Amino acid sequence: MEIKKRLDFRIVMASLYIFAFLVYLLVGFMPAEAANYEISGKLLIPNAKIYSDVTTLSLENNELKTPDTIVGSFSRAENKTLLIGHSSTAFLNLHLAKIGDRVYYNKSIYYIHNKYTLDKAKVDMGDILRRAEKDTLILMTCAGESIGETDATKRLIIEASI
Repeated sequence: MEIKKRLDFRIVMASLYIFAFLVYLLVGFMPAEAANYEISGKLLIPNAKIYSDVTTLSLENNELKTPDTIVGSFSRAENKTLLIGHSSTAFLNLHLAKIGDRVYYNKSIYYIHNKYTLDKAKVDMGDILRRAEKDTLILMTCAGESIGETDATKRLIIEASI
């Protein structure tokens, strides 16, 4: 009888999680900053507790300006998208993501297959933005020692593919 109660509880909790996820996808949770941007997508990484609106970014003076509280996307190749966010807001828990975790971006499911940290100076944006063999997301945020209000010495980089 005790096993049946535990199983029933798990089924109810799983159903609630699925329902909450569907509500999020349909309605979304829009941070106040999102009102200042045209929202082009949604990002969900359940195991890292990341739920964010996404806005498309463009280069300004050869730089991408990261939104304060939501995720920004940029792409040069049709099948590869860079998603950036601050480690103190939108990507606060990105370090919790693990190899094999699911990443929901718009209407696709990606699986994390690589996670690494590089010195900021060693990040090769040409390589990061280069076309991939299959649909790929690159998630990037600051890591390491702080070197100013919104910058750090390293970058946490996560690769996920369909």
